[in-house]
Amino acid sequence: MNLFRFAHEEYLWALAFIPVVWGIFLVMVLTKKRSWKKLGNTELLKQLSADTSASKPVLKLILFCLAFASLVIGLANPQIGTRLEEAKREGVDVIIALDVSNSMLAEDIRPNRLERSKMAISRFIDQLKDDRIGLIVFAGKAYVQLPVTTDFAAAKLFLSSVDNSLVPTQGTAIGAAIDLSMQSFVGDDNKHKALVIITDGENHEDDAAGEAKKAAEEGIVIHTIGMGSVEGSPIPVPGGTKSNFMKDENGNVVVTKLNQALLENIASEGNGIFVRGSNADDGLQTILKEIEKMDKKTFGAKQFTDYEDRFQYFIAAGWLFLLVEWIISNRVSKWMKKLNAIIVER
Repeated sequence: MNLFRFAHEEYLWALAFIPVVWGIFLVMVLTKKRSWKKLGNTELLKQLSADTSASKPVLKLILFCLAFASLVIGLANPQIGTRLEEAKREGVDVIIALDVSNSMLAEDIRPNRLERSKMAISRFIDQLKDDRIGLIVFAGKAYVQLPVTTDFAAAKLFLSSVDNSLVPTQGTAIGAAIDLSMQSFVGDDNKHKALVIITDGENHEDDAAGEAKKAAEEGIVIHTIGMGSVEGSPIPVPGGTKSNFMKDENGNVVVTKLNQALLENIASEGNGIFVRGSNADDGLQTILKEIEKMDKKTFGAKQFTDYEDRFQYFIAAGWLFLLVEWIISNRVSKWMKKLNAIIVER
């Protein structure tokens, strides 16, 4: 098993220069053609420039771009991990349970409750150090989106795919999310485990406070973040226009409101805190400070400790491409002239 990485990924941005070079080249070709047309006798101009190859400038540019790309990749220093060891880490296991019900599409928190929650979780992941993280999504039912892991890149990848279509059963089964989280934590020691529930708490269907109490008895700390306003907001129809809102069976626009009392009760039973999310503060920074206060657990994680550099191959290839590009002339080769003469005679 090998891991490939770049020691200096920032250098790869220089590859964006290649399309610019091709754009300049095409502009120069078009400008030349227009200039020839303005001069008049195109055939005469072709004869006068018969010694100049039309294809070699393209070939030289291709070689130059290959050389440039190889040198840039070489400077970025590609590396291959060669030794995998179990490194000891100290941290907390954190599972985030995210509400993906339709009410999370309300826009009282911009751009909407769900998208703002995802952005907050992404920033939260960036600030984790030696902790492990898992992700659960829920609406009328709860599902594991990502098992507890130390792979933060994978966590952000799975997070990006979260939307309200993941759970077709509508509702807000917070109790089911808590129960599933208890099953998803790794190991029997629950003293270093935290569950963060992000929801508006509306359409609550089960005994979430009771489930929170059970989790707390096993040592799991539960924090809640309320996304939404107490005043409430209409729910946009998924895929509809901004003015198209969900309505009840009587034709009235459905207004979703934050159930703050419920979320405060869940946090209280779970020995955690409740934070109300808003446009100014999503609440996860406050939760992160609470998690940092927790006792840390020592656990092992497999990681690469030795890497071998591979930059030399790309640097060598880059200089080789440059050498070939320098050797190639823009003039038509002698054997091409002879071939053209044979074709003309025939």
